[in-house]
Amino acid sequence: MKIGIANDLPLATQLLRRVALLHPGASIAWTARDGVEAVAMCTKETPDLILMDLVMPNMDGVEATRQIMAKTPCAILVVTTSIDINADRVFGAMGHGALDAVDSPVLGKKDLREAAAPLLGHIDRVAQIIASRNRRLVAKAPPRRPQEDTYNGRMVAIGASAGGPAALAQLLSGLPKEFRAAIVVVQHVDEKFVDGMAGWLNQISPLPVRVAKEGDRPVIGTVLLAGSGDHLEFKTADKLGYSSEPRNVAYRPSIDVFFESISRKWKGQATAVLLTGMGRDGAVGLRALRDRGIHTIAQDEKSSAVYGMPKAAAELDAAVDVLPLDQIAPKLRTIFKS
Repeated sequence: MKIGIANDLPLATQLLRRVALLHPGASIAWTARDGVEAVAMCTKETPDLILMDLVMPNMDGVEATRQIMAKTPCAILVVTTSIDINADRVFGAMGHGALDAVDSPVLGKKDLREAAAPLLGHIDRVAQIIASRNRRLVAKAPPRRPQEDTYNGRMVAIGASAGGPAALAQLLSGLPKEFRAAIVVVQHVDEKFVDGMAGWLNQISPLPVRVAKEGDRPVIGTVLLAGSGDHLEFKTADKLGYSSEPRNVAYRPSIDVFFESISRKWKGQATAVLLTGMGRDGAVGLRALRDRGIHTIAQDEKSSAVYGMPKAAAELDAAVDVLPLDQIAPKLRTIFKS
């Protein structure tokens, strides 16, 4: 796994280099002293993972993340001196597609591996996703037959927010290319960066990922990603579209609006999944789906980067199953096995 490091402090860069090389199979692709260099280095050699500082001269980590995800998308992990102090920047970077954030390791009485355990855990999760992707490439399976006109009334609806890109990557990488349902995702992210996120997920997912267009119909074996500042919803029983209403909601696109449109319009089999995220968006909609007899799943606290939305769903008893992230794909495979 090739790792890039963006940090303006030489001592911090050296520490991150040492930590990264503790992971088996890791190598350092490059180091950059600011966001400008990181963007330029990505153009020359896009790594598998970037350890991105937030506060840097010339261009900070938020803007660097925005440009990289728009031009050369790859996995980005924010590594900062304090997530709490830099919360605005952290969530700005995650809004542009960064997978997650972790505090920089601090050397003290602990040895390096112990001090860096949280960071190494994040690196390991990215490595698992990459390994899963590489195994599929080595297998050289026959190309998928075009599925664009295939519709079978079976769908997985997914909502995610903070920490969602990494969770989506892990979930999708656990599904087979022959998965017998459509997938539609609403992820809280600025619409300018949805194309970059779809491109990055396409490198990981065995199923093709693309941005949903007005009038799209969910199709077997394809992942549609909400791609507008408006709300993605079902306009008819089987066709998606975008709406500016309701306007008085905190998130655009709203997971609640999407889930509630499924409850009103969808006539086929569905399973709804609510992943990691801040706030409560999606909880009420998930409850509406459960009340309609649709199978609902919420991510559990331990595996959630931010236990906000799934917690709100659990409080409403909206989820039939509360599962660790690594058990959600196997559950979906079981539900849609034939």
